[in-house]
Amino acid sequence: MLVNIQWYPGHMTKTRRQMEADLKHVDIVVEILDARIPISSRNPDIDAICGEKPRIIMLNRADQADPQLNRAWTDYFKQKRAVPTAAVDSRSGAGAGQMAVLARNALKEQIARWQEKGQVGRPIRAMVVGVPNVGKSTFINKVAGRKSAKAGDRPGVTRGKQWVSVDKGLELLDTPGILWPRFEDETTGLHLAFTGAVKDEVTDMEGLACALLELLRDRYPQAIRDRYKLTELDGRRGWELLEDCAKKRGMRISGGEVDSERMAKVLLDEFRGGKLGRFTLEVPEDMKP
Repeated sequence: MLVNIQWYPGHMTKTRRQMEADLKHVDIVVEILDARIPISSRNPDIDAICGEKPRIIMLNRADQADPQLNRAWTDYFKQKRAVPTAAVDSRSGAGAGQMAVLARNALKEQIARWQEKGQVGRPIRAMVVGVPNVGKSTFINKVAGRKSAKAGDRPGVTRGKQWVSVDKGLELLDTPGILWPRFEDETTGLHLAFTGAVKDEVTDMEGLACALLELLRDRYPQAIRDRYKLTELDGRRGWELLEDCAKKRGMRISGGEVDSERMAKVLLDEFRGGKLGRFTLEVPEDMKP
């Protein structure tokens, strides 16, 4: 199922320039990844933008991802990439408190130098970065314990620069989500679209749903069997599975034709909302050296 997705709104060029300018005002970068797609939600431009600036990774939406792979990915980034990493569920707040601990540990030598200079109590300033709709603002709100940053369930909600004071020792800079000009492969675009990082308005929703069904058929077949009461999966293509799901849900339009468009929207909503189960679509072995 081929679905070619490319989306790079003009404001992202401005966002990149702003991030580059703001870097000199921060001590560390907090990169928020989607635990379900840790590869596809890593903007390769972030490496170039952040350079040698200390960094930590928070695997957000860990509650919707495969628990075993949450551990595998956390270990991978810690051991293979030498980046302090923790899994977090920003909605409940589970794991959010680890961010401050990781930041202070990563900057302990810098903090010691501040103290030597008499800058006791100087707050750590962290820039929070990630692709659109990865949950940056929700994460910041949970860490801060209040609604300070705008949050939304669609990409592109955060546009301006927002500083949020967590406590006397930590300040966070929220940034707009940033994609990159061109996805290297089709899989990256698909995975970002599955999770809502790319606006639905610029995608083929039915094609997207078919691609997701084929992926789940291969990786997590029992989930779609249980949710949509499907019995036959082997050898069935995405569009056939989508029609089967629509029939099981009684989704038809006038004349009795299957309403695959409506079913596609329901499928993607249920996947994004965690109603299908806990999935991780990428494994550490998929990472390029």
